[in-house]
Amino acid sequence: MVLKVFFPSCCSSAESGILIGRWISEQNSAVILAVVHFPFIPVQVKQYLSEVQRVTKVSVSVLGSWSNSKQEKEESLSEFLEDLGTIFSHEPWIQISKEGGSKFWSCSTLQKHSNNPKEEEIILIYYDQRKVMLSHLHPPLDTATSTDRKADDASKLSAIFDTVAKSKVLFMTDRYDDGPIKLTHWQSDGVEASIIVELMKQASVPACMLLTFLLSLISGVCRSRVLKFWPLSFLWSKLSTCEQLGHRLQHLQVISSNKKAQTQTQLMRKANVFVSLLIDVALGILLMSWLYRKNRIGHLADTLIPMADHIAEELQDLLQWLMGAPAGLKMNRALDQVLGRFFLYHIHLWISYIHLMSPFIEMILWYVGLSACLGLTVALCILSDIIALLTFHIYCFYVYGARLYCLKIYGLSSLWRLFRGKKWNVLRQRVDSCSYDLDQLFIGTLLFTILLFLLPTTALYYLVFTLLRLLVVIVQGLIHLLVDLIDSLPLYSIILRLCRSYRLAAGVKFRVLEQQDGKPLRLLMQINPLSYGSVVQTYRLPTYSCYPKDSWTSLCKKLFLGELIYPWKHKGEKQD
Repeated sequence: MVLKVFFPSCCSSAESGILIGRWISEQNSAVILAVVHFPFIPVQVKQYLSEVQRVTKVSVSVLGSWSNSKQEKEESLSEFLEDLGTIFSHEPWIQISKEGGSKFWSCSTLQKHSNNPKEEEIILIYYDQRKVMLSHLHPPLDTATSTDRKADDASKLSAIFDTVAKSKVLFMTDRYDDGPIKLTHWQSDGVEASIIVELMKQASVPACMLLTFLLSLISGVCRSRVLKFWPLSFLWSKLSTCEQLGHRLQHLQVISSNKKAQTQTQLMRKANVFVSLLIDVALGILLMSWLYRKNRIGHLADTLIPMADHIAEELQDLLQWLMGAPAGLKMNRALDQVLGRFFLYHIHLWISYIHLMSPFIEMILWYVGLSACLGLTVALCILSDIIALLTFHIYCFYVYGARLYCLKIYGLSSLWRLFRGKKWNVLRQRVDSCSYDLDQLFIGTLLFTILLFLLPTTALYYLVFTLLRLLVVIVQGLIHLLVDLIDSLPLYSIILRLCRSYRLAAGVKFRVLEQQDGKPLRLLMQINPLSYGSVVQTYRLPTYSCYPKDSWTSLCKKLFLGELIYPWKHKGEKQD
């Protein structure tokens, strides 16, 4: 049977002593965590290990001895190290020795209490203790398609990573401590710390308290009964700006929460939310500084009114074209003139409204630009709402055309069932047989003929305004995709993967260092980082998703039947 010994590379130059770590009997493996130097008192070592076991819940024990002799190996030291196995009594007792002038190490095991000691093949695996402790091993994402062997290998690696990660208390002592036990590990030369991080920890307490107080006030205002009345509740549920503000408010509550993160996933989510908010606000401030420089707000207001007039003129030309003979098609003249004049009157009302608001547009844009300090996503949502308001007449045209077209489609389908002696049973939600008299069939024939000949005119108007509406929806959809990208992108995880890839481990790989007959095989364990796609998939932040979730089939069906494509749809909301 193969015995695997995981040895920290930071202990390769440690002085002679005893090896402490965890024995994993299921894998026949030993994970070395530290080396205790001579001199020491065995009773104090046992008391120290029992205290570490109580705190870390890891069965840490003395696994063997370590000998680092720069000169030839002394016989007395060898006998003394073998006698330590009777004091600490661990089976098997591992003996690792590093001989001076030789690049090969000797590693053997002693089994004093076994009647039939078996000679085991030993594999010595070096690992970077700092990287293993700071890293988080992720299970394979394709668990449904992964084999049992892959899952078993992942569980074995997880046991090794958890052993090192949970033994953090063991690494908090260095050589400058005055304790009776001297250890060698990755922090034995000094505990790793950062002055900037400590100052940020001290400053985060009052900042979180102030943020929590402000959020409680804002939440109280949002839960007030004033916002539950019809006009305000409608605007709050339909405007994407309000949805984005509510989404960012939830992010601020996650950051300012005094509840400590229990798992690595919760900690990474907090960090991703914080970095996402920070970068969002930074981009918003850059946008705001660009807008208020060189009077760009005034130039934007000056170009907005001519642009609206140009769009209105193009719509008028389009309606005049539809009221004639569009593409040589023969339309119903009476219905064509009624619909054309109706839509032209709406365009006239829209132009009057735009010119009435023109003196206040620059002031409105000036105050709207200040909202960019809340983040780039808030500014983009305001832009989407402004587009929705500026193209409201196009939406009205689309609704009128869709309702007329849908009415005729459902009327024709009902009259077609009448010719076949069928009718729609509303209670049972099915088509049943029905007998009609001669008068009903005559009236149905007249109505079917009228609706059928009026359908091309209505369908043409519906087609034109549907295309215009889809153009507006595509522009708003691109804006919301950018907002969702900023909201959901795990920026902290991506930066961590870029700068410290070992922190996000997907697995390990082994590289052969030395191999010689009669000597243990020496391997180097290296961490395989997660791919960038897996990082995004694992730590992607949830979004509120204010755009439609219809499939292409459902969308085409709605367009064919004349059902409305609403500009605002939310998750879980019932669709008509």
